[in-house]
Amino acid sequence: MTGPDLKALIEAVSNVVIAHADELTDLDQAIGDGDHGVNMKRGFEAVVSDLDQITAKPVGEALKAAGMQLVMKVGGASGPLYGTLFMGLGKAWPETLDQTSLATAFGEAIDAVKARGKSEAGQKTMLDVLIPVQVALAAGGDLDTICDTAETAAAATIPMQATKGRASFLGERSVGHMDPGARSSQLIINAVCEALS
Repeated sequence: MTGPDLKALIEAVSNVVIAHADELTDLDQAIGDGDHGVNMKRGFEAVVSDLDQITAKPVGEALKAAGMQLVMKVGGASGPLYGTLFMGLGKAWPETLDQTSLATAFGEAIDAVKARGKSEAGQKTMLDVLIPVQVALAAGGDLDTICDTAETAAAATIPMQATKGRASFLGERSVGHMDPGARSSQLIINAVCEALS
């Protein structure tokens, strides 16, 4: 992956999150503290503002730098979790990139998110999108399959009862709402698929 490719990819991801900030905030107002969209927008605006400097680095280091920006600029739980995802992916970035090595690196990044959030699949979090996407990637799924997997997985959080994070305080009242972290993860996956296609 060249510098211009990486720049276009990170820019596409950032722009999608920024454009959907109001939607993410609305989702979070239903079951969280209502700041997911605002926080994510602030974090990715910081990434965009530093994009030239970030993408001048090798891919792994660039992902770690983007992750550090998210940790520093995104408030709430999302900053550490998304920052950990990007930094974990950067740390595990393979020397020789193919679908198998990417799936392995993505799996290691997800493991880092699990450890940071002390969470697993099925708790109505971003992991409920990230884990199925990693499984689809590891199984050799194409971009359409991966995008469809992310969309289906995000929708599958609607009937779930949250057992992790702020939404867990609502108990059964968390049922019937899409998890905002699942939605932001889906948006990021979709942006990556579109940019790569």
